[in-house]
Amino acid sequence: MSKPHTSPGLWALAWRRLRGDKIAMVSLAVVGAFFLLVLASASGLVASNWEDEVAVSYAPPTFVGADKDVAADGAIPLADERSAPTPVNVLDPLADDIAELRAQMGSNPSAGVEMYGVTDPLADDLTALRAGMGKAKKLVTHKAATLPFGADKWGHDIIQKTIKGGETSIVVGLVAALLAVVLGTLFGAVSGYFGGVVDDFFNWFYSIFTSIPSILMILTVAAVLQQKGVLTIVLILGLTGWTGPYRLIRAEYIKHKAREYVMAADAIGASHWRKMFSHIFPNVSHVALVQMSILVVGFIKAEVILSFLGFGVPVGTVSWGSMLNEAQNELILGKWWQLTAAATAMAVLVTAFSLFTDALRDALDPKVK
Repeated sequence: MSKPHTSPGLWALAWRRLRGDKIAMVSLAVVGAFFLLVLASASGLVASNWEDEVAVSYAPPTFVGADKDVAADGAIPLADERSAPTPVNVLDPLADDIAELRAQMGSNPSAGVEMYGVTDPLADDLTALRAGMGKAKKLVTHKAATLPFGADKWGHDIIQKTIKGGETSIVVGLVAALLAVVLGTLFGAVSGYFGGVVDDFFNWFYSIFTSIPSILMILTVAAVLQQKGVLTIVLILGLTGWTGPYRLIRAEYIKHKAREYVMAADAIGASHWRKMFSHIFPNVSHVALVQMSILVVGFIKAEVILSFLGFGVPVGTVSWGSMLNEAQNELILGKWWQLTAAATAMAVLVTAFSLFTDALRDALDPKVK
């Protein structure tokens, strides 16, 4: 006996439409690759040592070639010593100079008495400490003259820095979008379902937020919160971005609350919250999902703008916005590779996410057959 035929649900139909859209699948693959990089960066598998100074300052990309003033081993020689770069003592770069100076002054470095009879109270301790270091103080570092995509002012690898910056920007975009959609869905559900005075109150609140330009509202909340940090950026974007989801979810709840399945739930004594979130919300969840995917793109760009203006991530935290902030000074010196890396990564992700969002919206639209 054959099983009865069951029609596919909304999500099955949406996935079938997405699989038939080649642009959507390529975009999904690009977005998935970025998310995998974020997970690898957060777990320390990649870009964990992005703060290491592995190259000379502003080391150019390999395909450009090394700077003429930089030696093959990465050292920057003086004008009259270009053929013999001087190695640098990592642990004590002034140790040799101090010893030579004391020898010229005619005093014993370990004796604690300098020229003119002035006593150095730390001389004995420094001597004992240096003796305990053994050969460690002779370690010499050699920095690369070029990197595949160059280095910044401090010699950080631009590739690793871009990956780590992407982790911050993407996480901020995702979490802030989730917060905005949760707030917008909650406000829209309550407003659209109950109507009356409740609906008037939320509409008044919505009108206040939308009457102020979004960038001005973001900067206002940033100035009020003041404390910089990733959590602060998430709160700024989430608390100012709920208006779009609210408007759409409210309209969906007004439309669905009068339908038969909601009346049937009311007839069996279901509570208001059960009808709102157990019966109506599953039928409008695709609207929330599309809104979240749209907001992720907008919030990634908003984080870049905030960090570029100085309201973003704190010092010591890298993001695509902070990289662009640094790059504006580097362009004056002709160092374009940090700007190119951050802008290219952001452009590729935003474009892929936007294309996937458009395809997802079309796939979930019940009017598209």
